[in-house]
Parts: sequence; C-alpha cells; structure tokens
Amino acid sequence: MKDYIGIFDSGVGGLSLYRWIHQRLPDEHYLYFADSKYAPYGDKPLAMVYQRCAWICQYFIERGAKAIVIACNTATAACVNELRQEFSLPIIAVEPAVKVAVELADSRAVGVLATENTIASERFRRLVEENSRGKDVYMQACPGLVELIEAGMAGMPPLRERLKQLLAPLIERDIDTLVLGCTHYPFVLQDIAALAPGLTIVEPGEAVARQLERQLIVFGLRQPSPEQGVTQFVTTGNADHVANISSNLLAYQHSYTFIDDDMKESF
Repeated sequence: MKDYIGIFDSGVGGLSLYRWIHQRLPDEHYLYFADSKYAPYGDKPLAMVYQRCAWICQYFIERGAKAIVIACNTATAACVNELRQEFSLPIIAVEPAVKVAVELADSRAVGVLATENTIASERFRRLVEENSRGKDVYMQACPGLVELIEAGMAGMPPLRERLKQLLAPLIERDIDTLVLGCTHYPFVLQDIAALAPGLTIVEPGEAVARQLERQLIVFGLRQPSPEQGVTQFVTTGNADHVANISSNLLAYQHSYTFIDDDMKESF
C-alpha cells in the first residue's frame, strides 16, 4: 500500500482521531499502528518513547507513507520536534486543546486530564502559559486510566470509579470546561459526562483532521478520489485482543496484523 497516511498511538486511543480524520477524508488510505506492547507511553521514560516513535515513523516511511499523524499527546510532548527534524514528510501532531477550552470557559477555571509525561513536559507547560489568558488551568494526571480503556472497561464500574477519583480534585476547583489531554479519553466521554454533568468537554479530533487536510494540500499530497480509501490496522500487541477492543470502540468489525520490532512485512 503506497501513498497512505500513517496514524500511530501507544494503543487504541488514537482511533478517536482516526474517526475524525476518516470522516473528513474518507477517500485517503490509512495504516493505523497500535503499539500496544508498549502501552501506555504516559508513564514510560522519554528516551523509550522517542525510540518507539522513531521506529514507527521509519516503519511507515519504508512502506510508502506520505504523511504521519502522531495520535498520542505523550509522544507529541516527548519528541515531535525531534521527529520532524529526522523525517522529511509532513508530521501532524495532536496536543491538548487548552486554547479552545479557555475560549469556551465561562468561569476562570479549566481542567485537563492527561498522562503524567504530558503534564510534566516543557511543551505542555508552554502551551498552558501561552493560552491560559488569565484563567486557571488545573492539571490532573491519570495513572491507570489508559490501561482500563485498553482492557475494554469503558462504561463499567471499575473504570467509572477510577474516573470519579480523578475528576474529584478538578470538580472541587469549580471548573466548567474539561480538556481531554489523551486520545484514549474520548472513548470514555459518556462516562465522564455522567459523573460530571454540565461540564463542557473538549477533544482535539476535529482540529487535527482539519490540520491534516491543510498540510496535505500545502505539500501537494491531497489527491481526492471518488472511491472509498482502504484502512489497515497493525499492532505490536495481541492482535485478537486489540482487534476486539478496537472493533468495539469503532463499532464495526476489523482485524489487526501482528508485527514485532524487526518485522519487514510489505503492505
């Protein structure tokens, strides 16, 4: 498969971006890479996160990718600048939609749910400083939440109990707007809304899809077609398990191909 768009995340969370992207650009071809063997990235050493991201980008390029979407806030915070320096094709990266949330907030308080690495990053600190506009931005790290989502626990009591614990400090701050700072979290948006009714919840998927389209046009890579594009899914984890969780999240059945770190399979 040539001239496709590579999308990657540490697991299935990046599918929340894939939904928006595919809806906007249904005629493009995609290769979705779930690096589930190493999920989540949010608590991993930054050097390891960079190593995984660079390996995946090289994997995409060797198989004819024309653009790459980093569908992981942790990866963006850890190494997007290094990846853009190392690889010459367009790399579109997700990051928490703090600016949008601040504009939407009626009160002075905005909350952010994110991974530990995202919150600790210099890139995220600058993002908050540049876009807070005098409002208070409260961050909440969410250890264990990605693992629950990857285990298919959306809507179930263990996940809702964990969410309740994570949301409590933010609700005590009287936030009225909440940023989902990890691409896994939109898949539990209904759980969040049930636990914190009335909150405005912001996710970045639509903005990323628009930016991808703009970059494809700028680089002369957008080639509209009357036909539906093809999507392939690969993972470094258990292919059957990942496919089961992924199919539930996207609400249609599809399969994954297992790869290991040294596999050179041709698509």
